[in-house]
Amino acid sequence: MMEEIELTHVEKVARSKKQMMWFAIVSLIMMFAGLTSAYVVSRGRKDWVEIELPQEFFWSTGLILLSSLTLFLAKKAILSNNKNSATIMTVVTFILGSIFVYMQFEGFDNLVNKKIFLTGQGSSVNASFIYVIVVAHLAHIVAGLIALLIMTIRTVQGKYSSKNILGFELGSIFWHFVDVLWIYLLLFLVFAKDIF
Repeated sequence: MMEEIELTHVEKVARSKKQMMWFAIVSLIMMFAGLTSAYVVSRGRKDWVEIELPQEFFWSTGLILLSSLTLFLAKKAILSNNKNSATIMTVVTFILGSIFVYMQFEGFDNLVNKKIFLTGQGSSVNASFIYVIVVAHLAHIVAGLIALLIMTIRTVQGKYSSKNILGFELGSIFWHFVDVLWIYLLLFLVFAKDIF
């Protein structure tokens, strides 16, 4: 029988916080799985209208991918105890995330200019799904930006180091998740019409 290694209090706290983060992520996955499942089921309706996604949604994808890279580099810098690089990369990540949000709103503006609305005249089942899915994702991006802002402040204050990085890791896990989630949602919206 293997001996159990006794974890320190700090290790136990870190493990439980990471588990809570993963439970939150699983619940978000279930929410978006429900939305995308409803989208698939609704595609069979007679009043379904195909909509071309705004180019801004595609451009913003490059930004969010780049933001994951800069956050990865920020974490690497913290682990190397390079506070300046960590601060710069975390700030750049925040800026990229903010531009992502701006581009998403530009995408909504594009839809409105084409007279495609969430509700009322000019709306359709497909349009409503696109708005709801993108806005639900944006709400989580805003939560991620708040986490990034806190992470940036704490990095500037020197609160993170190679021995104390839990808060940064939790924020990073969430940010990388919303990045991957956006890629999934975009690919789903692009290819759903060909698959289902």
